[in-house]
Amino acid sequence: MNAQETNVLSTPKKDLWKDIKRHFSVYALLIIPVVYYAILKYGPIVNGQIAFKDFQPVDGVWGSVWVGFKNFSTFIHSFYFAELMRNTVLYSLAKLCISVPLSIILSVALYECTHNVLRRVVQTLAYLPHFLSWVIMYGILLILLAKGDGLVNQVIESAGGTSIDFLTNTKVFPVVVILSDAWKEMGWAAIIFIAALMGIDPSLFEAAMVEGASAVQRVWYITIPSIKPVIVTVVLLKLGTVLDAGFNQMFMLYSPAVYSVADIIDTWVYRQGLLEFQFALATAVGIFKGVIGMILVMVSNKVVKKLTESSLL
Repeated sequence: MNAQETNVLSTPKKDLWKDIKRHFSVYALLIIPVVYYAILKYGPIVNGQIAFKDFQPVDGVWGSVWVGFKNFSTFIHSFYFAELMRNTVLYSLAKLCISVPLSIILSVALYECTHNVLRRVVQTLAYLPHFLSWVIMYGILLILLAKGDGLVNQVIESAGGTSIDFLTNTKVFPVVVILSDAWKEMGWAAIIFIAALMGIDPSLFEAAMVEGASAVQRVWYITIPSIKPVIVTVVLLKLGTVLDAGFNQMFMLYSPAVYSVADIIDTWVYRQGLLEFQFALATAVGIFKGVIGMILVMVSNKVVKKLTESSLL
């Protein structure tokens, strides 16, 4: 390698250090997120090895005996594995199929609304549930759905019907979970679609109106196709978390009466891994979920790219 080639290769490094010195205050802002990810995200990866060990707190992470894939096998061959996978996947897919369309409909409705006061009120009411914890949401749902004095059951009884125990009925409980999640997150999820809608060229709508297109036709032929890449991206990202059915929500809402339809991987890990101190098993399940999520994102990304020419990569 001659001197000229060496100079060319070293120039970007010199320019980078000069840029860092010149804008040090800006680069200094990266310190907090870098430390955060290093300690809380990348640091624990080292301890992830306990998934392949018979972890004993007395022996520590490095002193525990290697057992290979025993913990993974324990989870896969457990009596509840099929039920856990069924509940987790069904809840995740149901939330995806309900929440995303509702978020798109809400964002389009807000975008098309010409009454500023009404739009702001609806936006605020739609966003508010996202900032409430599931503890508070459970209290609200209890007031609405309690069998004895819940508002919904009072309406049903006043109409001559029979009250329903929404939170312990195995047939009704899944509906409560899916709809309550959509209610809580729909407004927040709509933000990204509203941002995408703001980037549409207004001249497209003006030209469509000149051609006599109705409001529904403008939405169907201009609005939806314009935000299709964003929709694809959101769906692909959610597919990566298909095995995360919402621990916080399920932990607050479920009870032994509905375990058969409410128990998901995360709640099972909480009971088996934490309450019984099986940390290695819990870690193995976490790795299992991560690998499955990565595979789903990669496969779905390739499929969607072939079908719609829109993808993450």
